[in-house]
Amino acid sequence: MKLWGGLRPAPAAVLPGQAKPRLADALGVSQRTVERYVKDQIRRPRADLAHRLQDAVRARRQPRIRERVRRQAAASTGLVVDTRARIGFTAAPGTTDDARIRHPTLALPPQHAARLFDAQDRGAGERQLRDLAAEALGEVYFRDGGRRATGLAVQFTDVEHVEFDL
Repeated sequence: MKLWGGLRPAPAAVLPGQAKPRLADALGVSQRTVERYVKDQIRRPRADLAHRLQDAVRARRQPRIRERVRRQAAASTGLVVDTRARIGFTAAPGTTDDARIRHPTLALPPQHAARLFDAQDRGAGERQLRDLAAEALGEVYFRDGGRRATGLAVQFTDVEHVEFDL
C-alpha cells in the first residue's frame, strides 16, 4: 500500500493550511511523528494510522479532484457508461430495436454528462437519473447522433447494473 492512500503528498499537503501540531492532533499522533513523515523518515504507518491517513486524504483532497474531473467530463471528455438492462424502442416484436436485454458500453458526449451531473447536484432521484441515462443511451446507441430513429422513445427497464466512468 502506498503511503497517504495512494497519493504521495507529505502530510502537511494533505491538510492544507494546518500547521504540524494541528495535523498531528487531527491524526492522533505526535508532532514529531508528522515531522518524520514530512522528512520521509517513516515510510510505513501502523495499520490504524494508515486508515486515518487515507480518510484524511479522501475527506479533504478527493472532493476537489472529483469536482475537477466532473467539470472536465461535462465540458470536454464526456462519460463512459456500462449497463446491462432491457433497452430498446417501443417497436414491433422481433424487430432489431425491440426492447431486450443488452449490455452496451458507450461513450456519452459531454452535454449528456453535464445534464446527469446537474440533475445529481439538484438532488434528482434514481428514476430521474435513469430517465436521463435512457435519453443519453438512446441518442448515442439508437439514434446515432440524430441520423436515424428520430422521435422514438427509449425504454430503459429491468436494470441489472449501470456504471459510469470518467
